[in-house]
Amino acid sequence: MQSKRYAVTGGIGSGKSAVLGFLKEWGFPVFSCDAISHELWKDESYLSGLEARFPGCVRGGTLDRKALSALVFEDENAYLRLNAYAHPRIMEELLKRTEGMLSFSEVPLLFEGGFEKMFDGVIAVRREKEVRVAAVMERDGSTRAAVLRRMARQIDPQTLDGRCIVIENDSTREVLREKTKCALKALGIEI
Repeated sequence: MQSKRYAVTGGIGSGKSAVLGFLKEWGFPVFSCDAISHELWKDESYLSGLEARFPGCVRGGTLDRKALSALVFEDENAYLRLNAYAHPRIMEELLKRTEGMLSFSEVPLLFEGGFEKMFDGVIAVRREKEVRVAAVMERDGSTRAAVLRRMARQIDPQTLDGRCIVIENDSTREVLREKTKCALKALGIEI
């Protein structure tokens, strides 16, 4: 099997996780930057770095996610500081885990972080904005305003044409599955 790393990206609520689910079902190794981030929340040295940058966000050796989220989603500088600290650690761990294999990794802020160069190819999942907003509100119990703030920090999905293989998530789950197969073919990968 070839040794290549592929990223799966897209805005919040676009359907990245569904595409990764299909890939896993078909036997491909799949990884998630969000899952790695959650693992780092249990690492004492990582947490002490967070506490130094965001006092009061770590309590009793545990990350207070709500406090950190409230801070970084209201303050652009705090958001940038968090990304500057977290993203290199997450990507370093991801690259270790995917070494020497054909793999697919969910990387939500791929283009925003300039990480696309680390991968042999990119699949972007795109979905109509209002459908995404509704999906995230239902999934996370978030307000519309909170979802829109998160979306505003992500790349405009319409700018992805020509930069990667784009899957339009605009129909049923089965149609999304078939489009994912077509994306693999475009990358020269057989199921």
